[in-house]
This record gives sequence, structure tokens and C-alpha cells, in this order.
Amino acid sequence: MQTIKIQPVERGLQGSIPIPGDKSISHRSIMLGALAEGKTVITNFLNSEDCLCTAKAFQNMGIEIAGLGTDIVVVSGNGLHGLKEPSGILDMGNSGTSTRLMSGILSGQSFYSVMSGDQSLCRRPMSRIIKPLTGMGGRLYARGNNQYLPMTIVGSPLKGIDYQSPVASAQVKSCLMLAGLYADGVTRITEPALSRDHTERMLTYLGVSFHRDGLTLSIQGTQTLQGKPIRVPGDISSAAFFMAAGVIVKGSEIILENVGLNPTRTGILDAIRSMGGQFEIINEIGKDWEPSGNIRIQFSQLKAAEFGGTLIPRIIDEVPILAVLATQAEGITVIKDAQELKVKETNRIDAVVNELSKMGAQIEGRDDGLVIEGPTLLKGARVQSYGDHRMAMSLAIAGLIAKGETLIEDTECIHTSFPNFMDLLQGLKG
Repeated sequence: MQTIKIQPVERGLQGSIPIPGDKSISHRSIMLGALAEGKTVITNFLNSEDCLCTAKAFQNMGIEIAGLGTDIVVVSGNGLHGLKEPSGILDMGNSGTSTRLMSGILSGQSFYSVMSGDQSLCRRPMSRIIKPLTGMGGRLYARGNNQYLPMTIVGSPLKGIDYQSPVASAQVKSCLMLAGLYADGVTRITEPALSRDHTERMLTYLGVSFHRDGLTLSIQGTQTLQGKPIRVPGDISSAAFFMAAGVIVKGSEIILENVGLNPTRTGILDAIRSMGGQFEIINEIGKDWEPSGNIRIQFSQLKAAEFGGTLIPRIIDEVPILAVLATQAEGITVIKDAQELKVKETNRIDAVVNELSKMGAQIEGRDDGLVIEGPTLLKGARVQSYGDHRMAMSLAIAGLIAKGETLIEDTECIHTSFPNFMDLLQGLKG
């Protein structure tokens, strides 16, 4: 078990750092590239453990993928019906995105497949995609009364359905859109709020059409995808840790390069702005695809705020680091409507409360979120990541402003999304 030691920063963080490729877009570039006809050349691909699990799964189904481990990955697509039955179990590691999106693809195949993952992934609920896929004619069988991995999928003919999703989840929506490509007729998905739209953008770019009417999305089956070059912007969820560091470490000024600015993902910028955080966006590009730009951020005096409603799907992955920000904000910060935190890599409500409390934070967990009173002088402590990469990195940023040394246990998980996180952090510390 790996332990990271974090010392408080005595002078501000300074410098410019590149943000690694977006994890969500990297996953989708492999999946849709595999289903497309022709080659898809992916630049700035994220070579994290999660994304490599996706790539290896498609290699196990006969897709040629070159360049893994480098910045440019080439996927030789075999078309919508070009996958082959895998010879063994598809190992999804810790990746919920891989599992849920691929379930939609695998449900429409003509072969048998089995997916499993690590201990954490095998505790995450899969009923939210099994139920609608079964309604489309899918044959999925999972442990624990059809809830948990391992999961067997017997490919079968699918039909379009109208589905009202009880949660705003890009994974559920994307799973059903991908299944809809194999379905007879039209598949309609309605969400309670708009979730991130990377799948819609990439499908459109690769030649698939769909219709959106408010919160309802409709997709016609049996459309063809064409391979094209894909530029992956930097992951704003990864950048969020350095945004927080820049805001709360006195004397800091950081430039974050090539950060994805998809409007369905920029909730963390809205949250920082509402708390009084100082930043500016420069050199924005790619508005016709996945927008990105550089972000200059600096130390700021923060004030408390309330976060809930339609903002939550846009900041759900950033709540742990938002809680760290709240410990340094004047007043009481409330995060609500975030029940989804309970079914991430760990129960992030409990984990955030337990570990930040060890560092002296005035924090309370609620059924749907958190209440944090600040500002608080944090103190170094021995804390636990629970095998959750976002917890580990959030605690590392908290350690930068804590009095004394912070020891973070079980930090191998950082490699699932941000392999060079500590190297970049050390560079900013000089």
C-alpha cells in the first residue's frame, strides 16, 4: 500500500502545467473509434489505468489499437458489427465508465461476454443500466440480484424504448445511446437534469445524428460512424485540484494549460467564481468540437456558498475538492442534492467527512451532501483515500495548507486518472 507524504507549502505555488487528457473523452474515443469505419487518430489520449482498461477490452475483441503509452493512439475501427467474442473475462479495473458504456455496446452484439473489475468496482451499482437494457431486449445477468459485477451479457437483438432516467447520469445516458445504435427503431432517453454531453458531441462529429428536445434525447438505430482525428482536451476534473491549490495556497499564481471547457463540465469554475475565487480563461479554442483553453488562477479570499440543483451533475466529481475549498471559505458552505456521491468509488460523503475531520475541518455529512464551516486552520494527519483517486488528490491539496505533515494512505488509485499528479505538484512547489 503506497503512502504519500505532503508537507505544507511555505511560499506560493508558481508555474504553468499541462493538464492530462480528459478521462471521459479518452474512454469514448476508444469505444467510438472501435465502432467506426476506418482509422481514428487520438491525440492527447490519457494513458491512465482506467482508460487502458477500455483499450485492452477492445483489443480483446479484435480491435487493433496502436500507440498505447504514448500521446497519440490510433484505433483501427471495424464498424458497428466488427467486434469479436472475447476469449476471457473483460477486466474493467476500477472504471465505472468503461463498464456502463460498454454494457450498452455488448448488449447488441451476437456473442457472449463477461465483465468484472476490482473490489471497488464490484460494489458499484449496475442495476441502473441493467434495467433499461433489459427493457430493450438485452440479456444481462449480474451478481446480487442483478446489481453488481461480475456481469454476463448474452448479446441479442435490441429494440428502441422510451426511458425516463431517475438520475442525471452521463454513464446511463451514454450506455443507452450506444445500445440504441444497435436497436431497431428509436431510443429516447429523458433525464431529470442535463448531464455531461461528451457522447453526443463525439457521435455527431463521427457522423451520427440524434434529436434533442429539452431533456429528452432520441437516437435512431443502425447508423454508421466514420473514423476521424480526435483531439482530447485536458481533463477539467483533474485541473480542479490545481485550481483549488492556486486559490487556497497564499501567494500562488498558476496557469493550467489546455483545460476542457465543455459547458456541461465547467460547474467547478462556476463554484469557484461564486466563492470569490479569482481566475481568467485565455486562448480558448475548439468551440466547434470540445472547447478548451488555458486558465490562470491565483490565491483568493473565499466566501461560503450553497450548491445544489442542476449544478450538481456538473460538479459531482469535484465535490471532494470543493469541500477542501469550503474549509477555507468564510461562513457555512452547503452542498445538497448530491446523493450520487454515495455510489462513487467509495461513499464520498462519508469519506470526505471522516478524513477532513481528522485534519480539523468543521464538517457534517447529510443524506444528500455536506455542510462545512470555515475558515479552518487544518492540521496534518494520517488520512485514508479509501482507494478513491479523487479523495487521495483532494487530501493532498488539503495537506498543502495544513500545519505539519499529512500522510495519505492507499494512493496507488491516483494512477486510475492522473498518473503524473505528484510530479506536477512538486514542480509547482519548486
